[in-house]
Amino acid sequence: MADGPPGFTQFDISANSITASSAGSQGAAGDATETNRLLRDMIALQTRSCELLGELVNQVSLQQRQRLAELKAWKEANPELARSCRQAAESLAKVHTEFLSGIARDAAENAEDFTDSEYALGEFIDRYGPRLAHFNGVLQLFAQLGAPLPTSDSATGN
Repeated sequence: MADGPPGFTQFDISANSITASSAGSQGAAGDATETNRLLRDMIALQTRSCELLGELVNQVSLQQRQRLAELKAWKEANPELARSCRQAAESLAKVHTEFLSGIARDAAENAEDFTDSEYALGEFIDRYGPRLAHFNGVLQLFAQLGAPLPTSDSATGN
């Protein structure tokens, strides 16, 4: 292992890093200049990436704040319906848990059949897939409409 190249190398990339042994060599000075230029370009690209990410975060948070304001207005206009949605979400969450438990039990009991028969797997997916997808959608809707609104500190990220 001592015969191979070192596992890591350290480079000094500052502008005045040309050593006495390479000071006479024009190629080494050109390499250092090129390296410095590439590093400046990389920093400029990283700076631009950070700016773009900042703009993206602002845009997403603006959309989130707008959606939160719309949801708040809806809940204030429909307080009874919002309470009903919360109660429905809590009740359906229990049913959802039982439903998932049954699906998991059925999947565990028939897992070997699924690997042996594409038909059996298709039957399982056809049997539970659409119902589960619709159930999840309804449960998510009730949960969102019935959820308490976040406080102003958590809504603004403070």
